[in-house]
Amino acid sequence: MDYLEKTNAQFEQAIAECRALFEKKLHDYKASWRILRPTALTDQLFIKAKRIRSLEIKKESKVGEGIRPEFIALINYGIVGLIQLSKGFADTVDMPNDQAMRLYDQFAKEALDLMKKKNHDYDEAWRSMRVSSYTDLILTKIERIKEIEDLEERGEQLKVSEGIDSNYMDIINYAVFGVIKLSE
Repeated sequence: MDYLEKTNAQFEQAIAECRALFEKKLHDYKASWRILRPTALTDQLFIKAKRIRSLEIKKESKVGEGIRPEFIALINYGIVGLIQLSKGFADTVDMPNDQAMRLYDQFAKEALDLMKKKNHDYDEAWRSMRVSSYTDLILTKIERIKEIEDLEERGEQLKVSEGIDSNYMDIINYAVFGVIKLSE
């Protein structure tokens, strides 16, 4: 198996783990995340990424959960973000679990397809990166999302930047790389 095939298999395995957790949480909570407005979702991504960075720096967790589960949360919240962008937020839980899972699978596949293209062009550069770099890049993407949200709130248009969806995709992919690296 060449490196690209190995990465594809590892990516699919990481997403399968994230999907299984997402499905269990859907069972317990339904699609309660449907009420999250874009800024609240961005803040949720932010606190997950900040916790990873804090754990990387402090090298200690007081609540006993490590970095890997936070990367998994970033993947799942990134996919939730893509769903919310496509459907808008709601005032109530308005989505049945089977529809949420179909949308999850759709956006997970889009993230995989994007990763395959970028990984081909970047020639597996992510494998030589440090996990802490994924964290910093994710935090940068979140800051970009915040800026885009602030621009949109003021009624301004983007001039050259990719949209929020592209940033969510990058967050998902960097987080998957984190999950893979921390699994090896």
